Amino acid sequence: MEQDNLKTGAIVIRPSQDGDIDAMLAIYRRHIRRGVEEGVADDGAPEPDDLRERRKNFKNRRLPHLVATMDGQVLGYAYVVPFRKRPAYRYTVKHSIYIHHEHVGQGVGGRLIGALIDACAAAGFRQMIGYIDADNAASLALHERVGFARVGHLPAVAYRYGRWADSVMVQRSLGPGATTPPPPLPLSTR
Repeated sequence: MEQDNLKTGAIVIRPSQDGDIDAMLAIYRRHIRRGVEEGVADDGAPEPDDLRERRKNFKNRRLPHLVATMDGQVLGYAYVVPFRKRPAYRYTVKHSIYIHHEHVGQGVGGRLIGALIDACAAAGFRQMIGYIDADNAASLALHERVGFARVGHLPAVAYRYGRWADSVMVQRSLGPGATTPPPPLPLSTR
C-alpha cells in the first residue's frame, strides 16, 4: 500500500459532493493553465452548474466520481465516463484524474486510481482506458504501477507550448476482464 507522505491527517477517498465543486474546478483550471495542459485555452472549462449536472448524470449512470480529501480539503478527484456511446462498449470506461498542484507526488493519485479501479470493477465494468500526455512521466509511471499497460501512442494530437504533443493510451482490465462474457442484459434494456 502506498504511503501517505502528507504531514497531517489521513487521506479520505469518497464520492464527490456538490460542496466539492468549487475545489474541483480550481484544480482543473490550474491544470489547464499551468499543468501539462498549459497553454490550452480555458474556453472549455466547465462552470459550477455544469459540474453539478455532470455529477448528477454520473450518479444516475453508476459512474464513479471520487474525491480525495484531508482535513476537509479536496486534494484531487477522479471519475470515469463511457469509453464510447454504442452499447457494445458499455463495459469499458475512460478515466480522468486531477491532483491539486501542492499534493502531486504525495500518494493522492495512487489512492484515487486504486479506489476508482475498485469502484468500477464493483459496478461491473471490465476495461478502463486512459489518455496521458506523453511528457507526463509521473502519471505514466503511476498507471504502470497499478496495472495499466501502454496500448497506443497518438502522435501530435494536442497543440500547446507552441508545439505538437503526443498522448499515450493506457488500458487495464477490471474484475474478470475479458476472461468471461458479461452477465446477460435485463429484458428492460434489450
